[in-house]
Amino acid sequence: MPRTHDEDLYPEEIEAGDTIALLLPRHQLYLAEGVRLRAKYAGQIQILIGFEGEWVRPSYGPVIKALADDPRVDFFIGSVHHVHGIPIDYDRAMYEQARKVGDGSDLKLFEDYFDDMFAMLQELRPRVVAHFDLIRLLSDAPNQDLKTWDSVWAKVVRSLKLIVEQGGLLEVNSSALRKGLHEPYPSRSICKEFLSLGGKFTLSDDSHGVAQVGLNFERVKSYLEDVGVETLWYLGRDANDPVDTSRTLRLTSVALKELSMKGHPSTA
Repeated sequence: MPRTHDEDLYPEEIEAGDTIALLLPRHQLYLAEGVRLRAKYAGQIQILIGFEGEWVRPSYGPVIKALADDPRVDFFIGSVHHVHGIPIDYDRAMYEQARKVGDGSDLKLFEDYFDDMFAMLQELRPRVVAHFDLIRLLSDAPNQDLKTWDSVWAKVVRSLKLIVEQGGLLEVNSSALRKGLHEPYPSRSICKEFLSLGGKFTLSDDSHGVAQVGLNFERVKSYLEDVGVETLWYLGRDANDPVDTSRTLRLTSVALKELSMKGHPSTA
């Protein structure tokens, strides 16, 4: 996502010589390529154009909304990758830097993360919420049940209730498995709570390359069956919409048991 401040560039972007000035033109090229591919493959596959709206800090709310207002954009995914303006999933050093801003504990950082999550949901009302408990990844106990922290769990439930009220989809993200976690995002307790609230789930591999497409989907299907999820949901375009314009997206359900994940690669 295009950012507006130099300090928000990731180390790999700085090493590559990227600047803030390059990001918006690159985003525009991405949208144009999406439209081109949508026209080329019309009738064969359905291509939705979206982006990940990263809640770096509250000042990014208007930035994300402006990007979403582009008529070529079908939807955006709301996410939190930063706490106190510091990335919490890039590497352990940055995670510890963010943690030190509070009282130095994972508990406080998790509380702050889910406060940011709630603020993002209130401001942006995203159609899809990404990797809801990403904060687990580099923590001291990434596979810990968040219900063991009463204060954190209260903030988790607060956001889950808001997602349901807003009609959003909660992404079940398989990337946690390739990064070594025992469960996808969100973890089991969160999925069960969201399910009990009547929430709707969607599926993502969060792929950053062809090799990661569909990675660990068979494991995710087994996980969801064990949790008790029977239905997944996805967004789709109207076939009559022009290729360069997004109008009304339709929400469609599919029974989990009808999905075949056989043949998808796995890190297990």
